Amino acid sequence: MPEEVLKEAAAEMLDCNGTGQSVMEMSHRSSAFEPIIEECEAVIREVMNIPSNYKVLFLQGGASTQFAMIPMNLKRKGKAAYVNTGVWSKKAIAEAKKYMDTVDVIATSEDKNFCYIPKIEKVTGDYDYVHITFNNTIMGTKWGYIPETGDIPLVADISSCILSEPLDVTKFGLLYAGAQKNLAPAGVTLVIIREDLIPEEMPVANTPTMLQYKVHAENGSMYNTPPCYTIYMMGKVLKWIKANGGAEGMAKRNNEKADYLYNYLDNSDFYHATAEKGSRSLMNVPFLTKYSTNDGSEEAKAKEKAINAKFVKEAEAADLMNLKGHRLVGGMRASIYNAMSIEGVKALVAFMDKFAKENA
Repeated sequence: MPEEVLKEAAAEMLDCNGTGQSVMEMSHRSSAFEPIIEECEAVIREVMNIPSNYKVLFLQGGASTQFAMIPMNLKRKGKAAYVNTGVWSKKAIAEAKKYMDTVDVIATSEDKNFCYIPKIEKVTGDYDYVHITFNNTIMGTKWGYIPETGDIPLVADISSCILSEPLDVTKFGLLYAGAQKNLAPAGVTLVIIREDLIPEEMPVANTPTMLQYKVHAENGSMYNTPPCYTIYMMGKVLKWIKANGGAEGMAKRNNEKADYLYNYLDNSDFYHATAEKGSRSLMNVPFLTKYSTNDGSEEAKAKEKAINAKFVKEAEAADLMNLKGHRLVGGMRASIYNAMSIEGVKALVAFMDKFAKENA
């Protein structure tokens, strides 16, 4: 979260907009909260350039609920295409198989432990939709292009990269994002869906009311009590993004940070990035030390585990937090979301350089 946003929210904790109450205390149907959610939608439409024929929904349940909600609502012929680029793609595929008759994995990067994004020519076929995970937090990869799907709706999970750079919404039928990476604290999920994809009648029998896009669209995301405070925080983050150059400003900021860190890794004899060039994330940068080996010996594993643990411990002592890598990749992982400054990345690189010299 941007520090400016946190300070502003703290100042309004007991009195938001002169109402004499916290957003946490407001009724979601009150005249006090109504302008908060309306402004949040207006700003997200502006900074993402969302056309009027798309609905913006503020939902709950995280991106993981969308893994089921998408096939439940978009099923027509009963056939969907997925690209498998890591953990979150796998989970989405597993959920889709519960509701679709056929789920085709049309491409995967599993052959190299998901360290790259596969290149796909135009997708054709009688698919109800094509699904991709645009940024892969664990593996540190990102789609550097938008696959051509013709008339087949393209669906993308953009949870960990939303508004990190410009994205042409019109290329997609549905976009969804858990807000906790770049937009707000955990608790609200943003869904941007083209109106013609919202079914009048649910294609999957007995779909719960709360899992129907039509219900939320017709009720302005307030069929039930929405996550009011996280929507309020999202609005503030969006205004911060707008004030800092919008999506274009974020792209400049994020490319500067990512380039600085990747350039260091690529020129280091001690560390190396795990994601292949051309597929590298701007948001998540996993890296390994020279002690990471593939020989499988217990001695090598123990040495690698020890050096990783030492890195994380000493980094925390230097006020550099949350650098432990995921078990599927190992090593370390730096997440440099929108709110992270270039100064923070430079501090990380300075620590990495010092650690490398001391542990070579």
